Amino acid sequence: MSSLKADFNELLERIRHGREFGHASFEPIYYLVFTPQHIPDVKRQMPAWKAKLRQEGWEVKVFSIAEAVADILGHAPLRQIWLNADRKAPLEWERTNRSLANTLSRGALQTRLEAELQSLEEQPKALILVADLEALHPYLRIGAIESQLQGKFHTPTVFLYPGLRTGKTHLKFLGFYPEDGNYRSVHVGG
Repeated sequence: MSSLKADFNELLERIRHGREFGHASFEPIYYLVFTPQHIPDVKRQMPAWKAKLRQEGWEVKVFSIAEAVADILGHAPLRQIWLNADRKAPLEWERTNRSLANTLSRGALQTRLEAELQSLEEQPKALILVADLEALHPYLRIGAIESQLQGKFHTPTVFLYPGLRTGKTHLKFLGFYPEDGNYRSVHVGG
């Protein structure tokens, strides 16, 4: 737990100072990387982290990937078809996951995060915490969404990333996906 606290404090310091010129992008994108075993600890720490950010003068908005995914899939036009197919073949997980992944990869999740970023763009002390990234498994990874939103991050955005850091810019989502180096962000922890 103390490493999570130290990592959060380092993240806070980096947010205070902004991005460095050495990074590929000047967008204020940060990843707080922690092992998947620490997911419950991160959820327990969220209220304290939000309070600390507010004490620093930030207006904190939490964007929950889990809530967004649940809402998108819960209101999808194919929902009734999925439910009927699931009743007929409840063990067809691979087919079900492919269909759900197709729905999510069509941009609805990206559109929601983009709308959140736009709504906070004019607020100079706004900050977004993107939580519950584990809800993307097995459908997609956040790097795909981040890359599609390039140039739209004007508000400091912190992704709470369950995974492993395998270099300065490489991450392994949930610790078992292949490492991905396509992130244009500052990584802390991991």
